[in-house]
Amino acid sequence: MARIFGTDGIRGYANIYPMTADLALKVGMAAAIHLSKKIQGTNRVLIGKDTRLSGYMFETALTAGLTSMGKDVLLLGPMPTPAVALLTKTMRADLGIMISASHNPYYDNGIKLFDKNGYKLSDEDEDAIEKLLSQDLNEYLTKAHSIGRVSRLKESSGRYIQHVKSAFNGIGLSKMKIAVDCSNGSNYNIAPTLLYELGAEVIPIAVAPNGLNINENCGSTHIENLRGKVLETGADVGIAFDGDADRVLMVDEKGNIIDGDNILAIIATKLKKEGKLNKNTVVGTVMANMGFEKYLSSQGISLVRTAVGDRYVSEAMESNGYNLGGEQSGHVILKDYSTTGDGLLASLFVLAYILESGEKASKCCKLYSPSPQILKNLRYSDTATENPLENDNIKTHIANKQKEHADVARILVRKSGTEKLIRVMVEGEDSALINAIAEDLVAYINSCI
Repeated sequence: MARIFGTDGIRGYANIYPMTADLALKVGMAAAIHLSKKIQGTNRVLIGKDTRLSGYMFETALTAGLTSMGKDVLLLGPMPTPAVALLTKTMRADLGIMISASHNPYYDNGIKLFDKNGYKLSDEDEDAIEKLLSQDLNEYLTKAHSIGRVSRLKESSGRYIQHVKSAFNGIGLSKMKIAVDCSNGSNYNIAPTLLYELGAEVIPIAVAPNGLNINENCGSTHIENLRGKVLETGADVGIAFDGDADRVLMVDEKGNIIDGDNILAIIATKLKKEGKLNKNTVVGTVMANMGFEKYLSSQGISLVRTAVGDRYVSEAMESNGYNLGGEQSGHVILKDYSTTGDGLLASLFVLAYILESGEKASKCCKLYSPSPQILKNLRYSDTATENPLENDNIKTHIANKQKEHADVARILVRKSGTEKLIRVMVEGEDSALINAIAEDLVAYINSCI
């Protein structure tokens, strides 16, 4: 059986293997068995979800699997991924589960697992759970009197809102008009509520989820929706989340995009000024823009690069004592406050920076000019079990291009860990050249697969 865990848990089309109710049931059973072998905990598991229609199905299946093994389950309902991670830790649960496919369309879904400290499960833990999935789990079923109990935590959103507020010592947003695009996802009620309570004039967008419209022409993957609303309403700034709100992009009052690298640069600048940036270092990925890296260097800040995936960023932060990291896509991890990417928390840091500057966002947030960068995606067969990039001809072609253009372009070709996509990134000063290189790579890979 091919490995079902990717770089961000299990993900796929809802009701098609591996994202079936049957597998979710078994994942719940296997996770409970593994936890019982590994730790003597509170016997409590938290489950949150975004607003996808299939979330009800997976919530029920996971709950059945966990309770059949004697675990008590607390259902959080629609909650951002960082809220699930936070509550898993603060409520002393053994495990936290988020049902979400992040920025993907409604017909996808996924299962993310968090350990008792709010961190995504290690590869070793995931491998142990996968190994159990190939066994007959019925022998582990608990006795009837020990079946787990299920309840709903009604104040879960309030706990999370209070946690985010506490990071800012009473920041006031009464002078700001803010457009916020919640992607019809898990932040649809939380983000507008928090911003309103902090005093902002809030213009909510995509806050009417119906189970099918999550990420549909809205949110951080469709930033043009937010840009239009900011320009239309004269908002001071715009904020866009993805479906599970662990990533964020922003726009200034002129509609200019403030991407993940830019957000990291802003927060790094703020933290360094306050003497709070551990080791004067930011953790990014191989996708981080060279313009961003040069800016950090000019400020006496180092950039450590990891593989793509916020879990790898988090692991580098944890093992080296860094407290700020993230991805160009908008995952921003502020380790002093959260164990995973938190779009709402990151956006508030940017808002605080704008207020402290006393300037318009378009002026104070433009800290550097990004190097030209081309990003292209190539979808391959959903039935493919092998990595197309293991093809010898493709590997040779990529290597030759990297060698040929080593002095003028940075070339990165990788397989997505969450979708059946090959992602091609080319960066350099000559826009025409990097576009030509990217087109060549996409065309060649496509011809081979």
